[in-house]
Amino acid sequence: MGGENVSVIFKVYCLTVMTLVAAAYTVALRYTRTISTGDLYFSTTAVCITEIIKLILSLGMLSKETGSPVRLKNAIVEHVFCSPKELLKLSVPSIVYAVQNNMAFLALSNLDAAVYQVTYQLKIPCTALCTVFMLSRSLSRLQWFSVFTLCGGVTLVQWKPAEATKVQIEQNPFVGFVAIAIAVLCSGFAGVYFEKVLKSSNTSLWVRNIQMYLSGIVVTLIVFKLTLLFVLPVLASVGGLYTSVVVKYTDNIMKGFSAAAAIVLSTVASVILFGLQITTSFASGAILVCVSIYLYGLPKQDTSTLSREDTDRESKQRLINV
Repeated sequence: MGGENVSVIFKVYCLTVMTLVAAAYTVALRYTRTISTGDLYFSTTAVCITEIIKLILSLGMLSKETGSPVRLKNAIVEHVFCSPKELLKLSVPSIVYAVQNNMAFLALSNLDAAVYQVTYQLKIPCTALCTVFMLSRSLSRLQWFSVFTLCGGVTLVQWKPAEATKVQIEQNPFVGFVAIAIAVLCSGFAGVYFEKVLKSSNTSLWVRNIQMYLSGIVVTLIVFKLTLLFVLPVLASVGGLYTSVVVKYTDNIMKGFSAAAAIVLSTVASVILFGLQITTSFASGAILVCVSIYLYGLPKQDTSTLSREDTDRESKQRLINV
């Protein structure tokens, strides 16, 4: 856990909201890219609007945290206008997240929501590797086993992919998988990088969000298109805020833990909305992915404590023998 003094109920609440929003966002995005009869919008437009909404929501939360307009102004001046190095530091994950979000649009234009959700969980082994190298953490044998199980589950899902019957546009699965691969790499790196920045100082979570979203807006404005979409940016914004809260008060491992439920919800919605036909290999792979996510999220056993206990026993035994 992240070491913050918050209740278990609050953590469960954050994980639940993040799960529901993730499932709703994925299904809604898939619907608007393949079923909706309106003009196809630019993904860069939705990503830019998402960052703007996140910034507004974060300003609101910081205002509540500071308690007065004067303190809010002082916090913004100190941490935004007078901290160019911090803005530059947070521009790294914002750029990577912008790439990831655009790849998500591309992937969901070519893959079903359920297939996307399962395959996208490859971000967990990617996050695991980034955690080991960037945060100098170790993973238990059970966690490494769950990583390989997850990869096996994703392989089963793609062995004989499920098919949707109501999609109205031509799709290219290869493009979808390439987009997912890029999104997975971006997610793993940006998530761990952001966690490292969050937990390396006592700076407010909402200040960090504002620093990152400002950079994200600048990046996305470069390719901004004057096309408006409302539902997807709102879902993505709320999901992004709850994701940062989960990372702050738990960690990236627990963030992946909620993905299993999102897979189930997305699959059910895909069956209802898109006529998804579930195959045996898809179901088996999805179950393996969900089980691996559960195993990966189990707490590690403190082996150092066990080693000390064994050493103490040996020392006592030696004294007895003497």
